Amino acid sequence: MSETSPVLVVGAGPVGLTAAAELARRGVPVRLVDRAAEPSPLTKALMVWPRTLEVFRLLGGSGHLDTYGLPVQAFRYYSESREVCALAFDAETKPSVVTQPDVEALLRKALADAGGVIEWETAVTAVRHDGTGVEAAIAAPDGTETVERFSYLIGADGASSLVRKQIGLEFHGATYPNVFILADVSLDGDLQRDAVHYYCSSKGIMVLIPLYNGRFRVFTAGPPGMKPEELTEQVLQDYVDLRGPGGLRTHDVSWKTTFSIHARHTERLRVGRVFLAGDSAHVHSPAGGQGLNTGVTDAHNLAWKLALVHQGKADPVLLDTYEVERRSVAAAVVRQADVQTKAWMLKKKWQIRSRDVAAGLAEKLGLFDRYYSPWLAGLTNHYPENPAVTGPVAKRAGTKRDRLLSGYLAPEPLRAVLPIDRYTLVVHGSTNTADQLAARHPDLVTVREISEAGVVDDAEGTPVTIGWRPRRPMAALVRPDGYVAAVDKTPDLPALRAHLAALHG
Repeated sequence: MSETSPVLVVGAGPVGLTAAAELARRGVPVRLVDRAAEPSPLTKALMVWPRTLEVFRLLGGSGHLDTYGLPVQAFRYYSESREVCALAFDAETKPSVVTQPDVEALLRKALADAGGVIEWETAVTAVRHDGTGVEAAIAAPDGTETVERFSYLIGADGASSLVRKQIGLEFHGATYPNVFILADVSLDGDLQRDAVHYYCSSKGIMVLIPLYNGRFRVFTAGPPGMKPEELTEQVLQDYVDLRGPGGLRTHDVSWKTTFSIHARHTERLRVGRVFLAGDSAHVHSPAGGQGLNTGVTDAHNLAWKLALVHQGKADPVLLDTYEVERRSVAAAVVRQADVQTKAWMLKKKWQIRSRDVAAGLAEKLGLFDRYYSPWLAGLTNHYPENPAVTGPVAKRAGTKRDRLLSGYLAPEPLRAVLPIDRYTLVVHGSTNTADQLAARHPDLVTVREISEAGVVDDAEGTPVTIGWRPRRPMAALVRPDGYVAAVDKTPDLPALRAHLAALHG
């Protein structure tokens, strides 16, 4: 059986679209299938954080985000209608509300621009893998079924993932006892319309999230067993009156539903040549708005690695690093979302008071600004030491985002001028040794120098001021995703030599 395409991606939501678009623009033929007849119109996920916005902009989505995104200035937290703290965002950490259909439209265009297509009404019904590839049974829209072979398969087919089940992985975790309510509405009343409002009270949690078209998303808890048809517009208004600040009127409901919240994950993100990304591997509470972001950055992490391995530029050991890196990020997101969800729903007076005092103190001490906001923004997620990261890796770097640190993102002004299809040796000081090292790996590495004036050449050789430079001579190996693979401050660069030798196999 011949290979029909190097990579099969199952699921054309944000995660599958990101994986397919990133692979296609890196020159890897990819096949993307989805059992649905067309894209879903439901708004679903909507909070997009800066690291994910960066991924989308690199895919050509800047204009789309400017049109359909609503920048969020703050998260405001209330207890019994009294504001206890506000988490204000700066230019670096500010998220945008972009509804899922608008995100998917951006990604479909990026895929099309790279020459990719989506096969709708096309379902994968069975998966079998071995040491050299993956066989997938694929049902076409007319019902005919073929068995086709691929080098790799990415399962991005959601929480009920058939791919996950086919490769025998369990979905460990639990389901919260409450049923939760979502509704997109027009909202009349005095409410800041570029902030997310969290109302915690003895009567339950309610979150009001602004949408770019002037409307609001209402999120609240309903009684166990509540059915979608029981959520009438009057019932929704009653919840807003009961748990909100008062004086708000909902009308023109465009979408409403009830659902359960799960905190579940797989023990593996990879089995052989099959990979899982996004909700197929981990689901959690929407607290913190991390779901879509974690899935998209899963796909981004995997795509560049698959591309380099497929093109013979990196050893297949690079693919082993996807699981260790993304599992660490997903575990942190699941923990944070669970803690925040439980904090929302505290009932005892002493617990509520302790929560409110702690939140107010964190705001006064600047802890939100230094640690929590950058983490939410995806800027301080870091990867443990592994074949794609040479340690040591600092445990915390929330206040050091202007430095090159192993396992962390390079500073944003520098990331913006580096290539996305290869590693970059970023050098401050003499470039002789770095040039020699790049010459040894010409298909994998390029060299860029940061001058004393904080200037770096972009891809076209045009000098760009990044407004920042290392404090002393050094060299850092920056990956195609903007993360620092290794740092070396010795003249002969032994750490970088060893890292590249292992990477190149």
